[in-house]
Formats: sequence, structure tokens, C-alpha cells
Amino acid sequence: MRAMSEANNPTPATLAKSDQNLVWLDCEMTGLEPDTDRLLEIAVVVTGPSLEPRVEGPVFAIHQPDELLNKMDAWNKGTHGRSGLIDKVKASTVTEEEAEQKILAFLAQYVPKGTAPMCGNSIGQDRRFLVRYMPKLERFFHYRNVDVSTLKELAKRWKPEAYTSFKKAQKHTALADVHESIDELAHYRQHLLAVDVKTS
Repeated sequence: MRAMSEANNPTPATLAKSDQNLVWLDCEMTGLEPDTDRLLEIAVVVTGPSLEPRVEGPVFAIHQPDELLNKMDAWNKGTHGRSGLIDKVKASTVTEEEAEQKILAFLAQYVPKGTAPMCGNSIGQDRRFLVRYMPKLERFFHYRNVDVSTLKELAKRWKPEAYTSFKKAQKHTALADVHESIDELAHYRQHLLAVDVKTS
């Protein structure tokens, strides 16, 4: 069950506030180095502990100057150009601080501060950027992470068929990547961990 929302109009609460809920996050950036690169887009989704239901939070394209966008490497220019993100970033008037405050207000409906791990794929990389550019949001999370890429790497080595049977769409938009990370964890829960979890 997925509660859908408009990009900046979060879904009304359909999930009770709990320290057991999971907060999923993805960022698109101009590159990989927080010291020189910046955030382009951020999306969050909250799930119950069994990964259902899914409640989408706001999605923000964050304005960055043309000078910074022009310095992106070929991969980032191509990927974010094809997805339409570069045009969204240029048209956006949203700052990192504004996006941070609205995401914090959304998350406060569903999880107490300091209780939810940060969930996603290679989430440590996203966390590095949040430390630099959205420190209040980073501190809202528990210090632990739920990193789906850990299971991906273990599946690759321990059960290759579980690894190869999950096909990623490679859309490279923040919200699509969040949902894909949740789907991927559900896949590994079934095919690698063999855990039977009752979903709501």
C-alpha cells in the first residue's frame, strides 16, 4: 500500500507516530564530494517497521547556480539532464534550509526525534551531505543507518541469484530511488534473509 502525494504536498498522516517506523531518504547531488558538491534533490518516505504502508513526504529540487551545474562531470550532466532534474533545479527557488525545515515538519508527524535510523542505498553518502548542508535534519535521525547496499554486497557473495534477480530501473530521481530501495530491501528479506514478516 503506497500513499501517494504531490511533490510538495505531503500525504495526510496514515501511519501512527512510532519509534519503530523507518525513514527512507535519497539525495541527488552534483557529485560525490560534500566539500565541493551540493544537493540537487531530496525525497523522504516513511514506512512502518514491516515496510508498509508507505507515506511519501515532500520532494524538493534545490536551486543551485549555473556555475555549479556547469562544473558537473559528464555522467551527472547526462543523468540529471535526461531525468529533467537540471531544469527543475534551475527553475526552483527552494534553498537547502527551506527544504530541511519542511522535511523536519513532515517527519515529526511520524517518528520521535533521534529514534529512526536513516534508511536507503549507500545511505552513508547521503548522510555526509546532510551533515554539511542539512545538519538539523541529519541530527533528527538516530546515529544508526539501515543500508540496503550491505545486503546487496552480501547477496552478491553469498547468494548470487538473490542479487541478480532484483532489477533496478536506474531512474536516478530521488523519490523513485527511495521506493526502489524499499522494494530492494523487501526482495532481500524474502530471498536472502528468508524472513516472513506480517505486513499491514
